[in-house]
Amino acid sequence: MLNCRSLLSRAIKKKKKLKNKNKSKLRKRTIKSFSRKQELPQPEELEAIEEETEEEGGGGGYNLKSSAPSNTHGVQPLGNLYFNPGSVNSRNTGLGNLQTLTDELVIDVLGFLDATQLGVLATVSKSFYVFANHEPLWRNLALDNLKGEFMFNGSWKSTFVSACYPSFDVGKVNVDGCLRVRDFYSDYLFQSWLCANLEMKPEWLERDNIARKKCISVEEFVSSFEEPNKPVLLEGCLDNWAALKKWDRDYLVNVCGDVRFAVGPVEMKLEDYLRYSDSVREERPLYLFDPKFADKVPTLGEEYEVPVYFREDLFSVLGNERPDYRWVIIGPAGSGSSFHIDPNSTSAWNAIIKGSKKWILFPPDVVPPGVHPSSDGAEVACPVSIMEWFMNFYGATKNWKKRPIECICKAGEVIFIPNGWWHLVINLEESIAITQNYVSRRNLLNVLDFLKRPNASTLVSGTRDRINLHDKFKNTIEITFPGAIDQLVQEAEEKKAQEKKLSFWDSVSDSKVGAFKFSF
Repeated sequence: MLNCRSLLSRAIKKKKKLKNKNKSKLRKRTIKSFSRKQELPQPEELEAIEEETEEEGGGGGYNLKSSAPSNTHGVQPLGNLYFNPGSVNSRNTGLGNLQTLTDELVIDVLGFLDATQLGVLATVSKSFYVFANHEPLWRNLALDNLKGEFMFNGSWKSTFVSACYPSFDVGKVNVDGCLRVRDFYSDYLFQSWLCANLEMKPEWLERDNIARKKCISVEEFVSSFEEPNKPVLLEGCLDNWAALKKWDRDYLVNVCGDVRFAVGPVEMKLEDYLRYSDSVREERPLYLFDPKFADKVPTLGEEYEVPVYFREDLFSVLGNERPDYRWVIIGPAGSGSSFHIDPNSTSAWNAIIKGSKKWILFPPDVVPPGVHPSSDGAEVACPVSIMEWFMNFYGATKNWKKRPIECICKAGEVIFIPNGWWHLVINLEESIAITQNYVSRRNLLNVLDFLKRPNASTLVSGTRDRINLHDKFKNTIEITFPGAIDQLVQEAEEKKAQEKKLSFWDSVSDSKVGAFKFSF
């Protein structure tokens, strides 16, 4: 017997723990631009979505992907209800007393149920049928129970059923359900389907204001980009990589064999992951992001080399005790990483081997819209998905005084992400990349300072572990490079003093004409 009060209490506690207080507000904004009946897609239609949203997304022209399925159960945005005065939202009638809960909270409550309980609940009413078939619920069940031991079967519910009940022929029975519910209105449920099936708008891809350099010297890179902490896209520095020539799907599947890679909360064989990525259509696709790939498959580590600009990596003095620092990244179109700052105040480089990625970067002193870091910076909440961020927030940034740095990074190119910079990345097509975080002399002091901070977000768990990392790193640097830290501190103090001196002279001189300017 299910205790509804107990489930509701657990769901509320979970919400408070996640600190996503702004999530409901942000999700409601997503659908606002689709609330005019004449411009809303009917669930069975795969037509262009046209809507003027100049104040938020900038222009119209939303289009569904050509491969987009219809909304399985006929869920429509809440705005449609207001243009059908005679309609009653079947969502409410089917939920009974639970109709006062937000859709998000209903889903959170259902998230505590197992597969059998969800199946039983789906027979209670049409409303519960829609909620109980919500794909993210079945995704969580599959990942929690199957632990990566599954073959994706077109949907998460079908995948779960076929794995747990192999005698059940999912090919003959539509386990995902084919019941279409009339007059069911929900922004929350509709937006998940919408974000999974929208194409990137052309204006989201047009802006390209990053510095691009080819075959520059290490000295120029350091003086023009690393020292001033500015992003840059580098061309031509992967030309000698064997990976650039060899890493296609067939080669990687053959080389990796049965090796399992980190994919979200589970580990999967590459072949199984690619089967998933070929057919999945969801708002937040799983991303293969493995920090041990070179240990698991040494051949992969031998087929790339660190570009010459990033070879000074002081964390290497720790040997095998250093935090995770390099990853192979594989994902389908639409997968990616929402806004974050790289751990430990490190800088990073990201090299594209196959495919292309859209990058958006904000400097350390500019928090991206829709992102909510805690006061101490230890936690970052970005409640909306990547596509939802583009729909709701991207358009506003074009009028900002400090506009983001943007680019599309293609195969054979490398992007430098300076320490402290916020960045979002989305794959525009199936992509393969390698990324590494590193510490050079230019940001060594930043890293040491960061590791001393209470509650700092790092790749090591616990305050004690972080302090131990700081002490061990600092001591090893002082042994390996005697006097280096003291010299960097002295140089930093001299630079700071020089900047103060320049700021004084700037106040009394006109740099344009080289003459003094007095003010009384």
